[in-house]
Amino acid sequence: MTDQSITVRPVAHVVGGRVEPTDDYWGGTRAIIRIDGEVFGPDATKGLDEFSHLEVVFHFHLTDQEDLDLGARPARSNPDWPAVGIFGHRNMRRLNWLGVSRCRLLKVDGLDLHVEDLDAVDGTPVLDIKPWFADFGPRGVVRQPAWPSEMLTNYFAPQDHA
Repeated sequence: MTDQSITVRPVAHVVGGRVEPTDDYWGGTRAIIRIDGEVFGPDATKGLDEFSHLEVVFHFHLTDQEDLDLGARPARSNPDWPAVGIFGHRNMRRLNWLGVSRCRLLKVDGLDLHVEDLDAVDGTPVLDIKPWFADFGPRGVVRQPAWPSEMLTNYFAPQDHA
């Protein structure tokens, strides 16, 4: 392995939506992914309006970078769930502080992408935006333990049910 560093540059930022990251109730959250107009022109979003969903890579910019545990631990510190290693989690405590989210694309307005169910907060740096191709979804049978479904019961529930 190499200790090579990489440099990434945000292509956009999240505008609006939630202001604080929380564990649940992201359903119905609407925001705008505002693409950097100093770098990208209007052609950057050409054809994107034909897609229903996006895959968004972003930086967990509000996370305390001292709060990093690369060992095994239960999700959300819940003792009822098994301790799993860092690569068995999807939370913000990651060595590179990267998140990946799939959200609904509601509208393309120039370099503003209106989205719903993006679990990133106002001001979040967006590192990449890709249309969701159904053909890139999982192939074969999907398996997972029971605890992620228990943990995520309210993740995309509407905020007004909190």
